[in-house]
Amino acid sequence: MKNILEYKGYYAKIEYSVEDHVLYGKIEGIKDLVNFESDSVDNIEKEFQSAVDDYLDLCRELGQEPDKAYSGTFNIRISPELHRAVAMQAIKNGVSLNNTVETALDQYVKSNNVNLGSQAN
Repeated sequence: MKNILEYKGYYAKIEYSVEDHVLYGKIEGIKDLVNFESDSVDNIEKEFQSAVDDYLDLCRELGQEPDKAYSGTFNIRISPELHRAVAMQAIKNGVSLNNTVETALDQYVKSNNVNLGSQAN
C-alpha cells in the first residue's frame, strides 16, 4: 500500500478521516503548514500538487525562500552509551561521527529497499 506522494521534492502522507469522509494530507518535512484534502481518490494527488504549487507561488509573491523538505540536517536523541560506542567506533575507523551515522543510515535504507532518489525542485 503506497500512501506517500512526491511532487517537486515535497512529500505528503495521505490519510483518511472517517469522521469527515475525506482523504487528507500535509506537506511533510517543512516548517510551514500546507495541507490539502479531497473527497475523491482520483483527485487527491491533484490536490497535493496544487497545494505545493500554491505554496511555491505564495513564497514567490512574499519574496521569501520556500522551506526545503529534508535539508540534510536533523537532530537525534540516543542513549549516552550508544553515543559513546558510535563515537569510539568512528575514531577507530578514522572517520567523523557524522560520516559514521550517515553510513549506518544509508545501509539501513538500502536494506529496506528505500529509493534514495534526488529531490527535484
